[in-house]
Amino acid sequence: MNLSPRLKKIVDFVPNNSIVADIGTDHGYVPKHLVDEGISKRVIATDISKGSLQKTIDYIREENLEEDIQARLGDGLEPIKPFEVDTAIVAGMGGILITEILTRSMATAKSVNTLILQPMVGSVELRRFLHESGFMIVDEDLVREGDKYYEIIVAKCGLQKFASDFDYEISPVLMKKKNPLTRELIENRLRINENIIDNLRDNPGEKSRDRLLELEKIGRDYREVLGR
Repeated sequence: MNLSPRLKKIVDFVPNNSIVADIGTDHGYVPKHLVDEGISKRVIATDISKGSLQKTIDYIREENLEEDIQARLGDGLEPIKPFEVDTAIVAGMGGILITEILTRSMATAKSVNTLILQPMVGSVELRRFLHESGFMIVDEDLVREGDKYYEIIVAKCGLQKFASDFDYEISPVLMKKKNPLTRELIENRLRINENIIDNLRDNPGEKSRDRLLELEKIGRDYREVLGR
């Protein structure tokens, strides 16, 4: 089975010979790929939805992978014990939800060597949370599917400091990779930022003015990055 570009980019970050937890596994395609390709020794596939997990269980049985993939019902990392896996994938959900999942199971999250996180939205909030919670971002990359851009963030326990708040918008870790999609992402965000600014100017108010100043600063920072 061919993975989508988003899922393929995620599994590219999984270390060889790893034991993996795939959180919110849905159909179980990622666990199967990891086992089939010999990347992972064992995978624990979790999902909060009983119906989705049953699809994974059926799929595992059809592919005769019961010895390599274990399905567990539960919320986030809660079905995983500390030090039970060395890699955890939390993908396909909002950045705020990912922060909540990590917060509720911080002991498990900090016992994992490699966290592979893929927020659908809220990457800024997720980066800020990671830094404030004792994690460091060791790698990032981008992938595009259609007109959507997906950020993949790889984190480990450790301390890290960014130079400014704008580094939460576009991580310096990502900038160093010089992925051509990074420029496209910044241009896209700049357009969105300018549209929001236009709307705020049409709706004056104290809160709107504060937000307007904040967005104008972000816009200037985006333009400065594009001009480099």
